[in-house]
Amino acid sequence: MSQPVLEHIVCTLGDHAVRMGYWQWGEPAAGHVVLCVHGLTRQGRDFDALASELIEQAHQRGLPPLRIVCPDVPGRGQSAWLPDPALYQIPVYVQGMVQLLTRLAQQAPIDALDWVGTSMGGLIGMGLASLQGSAAWPAGVPSLAHLVLNDVGPQITYASVARIGAYAGDTGHYASEAEALQALQERFAAFGPRTPEEWARLNRPMLRPHPAGGLRLHYDPALADAFREVPREAFDAGTQVLWKLYDALSTPTLVIRGEESDLLTPEAAHAMQMRGPRAHLVEIAGAGHAPALDHAAEMQPIADFLLGSSGVSRV
Repeated sequence: MSQPVLEHIVCTLGDHAVRMGYWQWGEPAAGHVVLCVHGLTRQGRDFDALASELIEQAHQRGLPPLRIVCPDVPGRGQSAWLPDPALYQIPVYVQGMVQLLTRLAQQAPIDALDWVGTSMGGLIGMGLASLQGSAAWPAGVPSLAHLVLNDVGPQITYASVARIGAYAGDTGHYASEAEALQALQERFAAFGPRTPEEWARLNRPMLRPHPAGGLRLHYDPALADAFREVPREAFDAGTQVLWKLYDALSTPTLVIRGEESDLLTPEAAHAMQMRGPRAHLVEIAGAGHAPALDHAAEMQPIADFLLGSSGVSRV
């Protein structure tokens, strides 16, 4: 597997200039751009396996090369932490992605744009898609050709939000890499069965030196503030807003759902098949929230959807 190139852009979020890192795979001048955006406490290197697989399959299928961009959402990874924790919100992240896409289009023309979003990354994708056709859409960027939502949708469970909020603020203090990797394997066990080598590949990029020695996780613990004591009324109101966004979508959409997910229920996933863009649904056996998108059963439906196949419609 080749390695991605780390790039940076300075975004204006709120009244602050914020340095955002992104990992780039493939051909920098390629017109087909795939933006892959991670979940709440994860980072852009989550998509190493998927990026390599998509690039290889595009080559095998005789398709034009790909440019795959995997940002570290502000507050995570190689991106700066936000000076105001109140900015850790989906609309702010959407602003950052608009600026990133504008920069990418300035660097090389974008002919086709696809989005793959895991959990929070999927919600950011829905928010971005809602800007299509408006003056807020990034200049020089075509509308989304495809949207992949990995174990997320307009309706998620209140209990899962509480569960995530319970651990998200804990960035840990580990004496060794082995201790840290074991703790992360336990925290993210719902990704599904993985070999020790696969767990290490997924979770080693999550680690940073701790100021007191040892290791900690890479993200700002303040990003969990928004998950503390979310009023049920506010949660339900947000769900209504998200359904409105989803119902307005016409972008061909693929939903990946872990069969054991506590966040995206079967009922919600099936409703997404009937409403809005009438998503195609693929369920991953043995996975909860959220499939890690590094096994063939998880990557192949995405490759077929984005690159064209008789198996999953590219529409």
